[in-house]
Amino acid sequence: MSTELLNEISENLQRGKAKVVKELVQKAVDEGLDPDVILREGLLSGMDVIGEKFKANEVYVPEVLIAARAMNMGVGVLKPLLAEAGVKAAGKVCIGTVQGDLHDIGKNLVKLMLEGKGLEVVDLGTDVSPDTFVQTAIDQNCQIIACSALLTTTMGVMEEVVKKAEAAGIRDKVKIMVGGAPVDDAFCKKIGADAYTPDAASAADKAVEFCLELAGKSA
Repeated sequence: MSTELLNEISENLQRGKAKVVKELVQKAVDEGLDPDVILREGLLSGMDVIGEKFKANEVYVPEVLIAARAMNMGVGVLKPLLAEAGVKAAGKVCIGTVQGDLHDIGKNLVKLMLEGKGLEVVDLGTDVSPDTFVQTAIDQNCQIIACSALLTTTMGVMEEVVKKAEAAGIRDKVKIMVGGAPVDDAFCKKIGADAYTPDAASAADKAVEFCLELAGKSA
């Protein structure tokens, strides 16, 4: 029975039926299902499917946004229970569009995909200075700094972020990910960042990989 209910949550999330998802999550809670299981096998597994479909161009930005809204409604029901149970996010990412750049559609999409993988995200918004990225990573104990840029003129700021992270002595603890239309793998390597991904779903997969790797190091 519980498997059926979890599948139902996942399927309705993929269809973006936020109200139904919220009701089903509440039903699962009332039936005594573990909140962590509901999160992982109901909500996050549904968002995983959306992520894969988005990568394969089977769904587009509007569907992702609608599914993410449904996920957030479900997570809203679980949040207090997860906190009580002491369930921690798989990792923490601070994300932002770099200084001088005000584009945020790509960044917002990556944020949704990261949350869809169960990561905690600190969204710094747009026009973010290198100092802010690095200070936030230190203050909030983030494993990853994710920088986005849409303008070729602002790409250079990403290099500054890498340099500031080095100067602050956190490069062994924090991975730096870069993305955006003008950015590519060669640029990522040139500035000494850790990863470039071509789309939001791949970025989320890579971020999870990094968090597991860093957790292994500190264990």
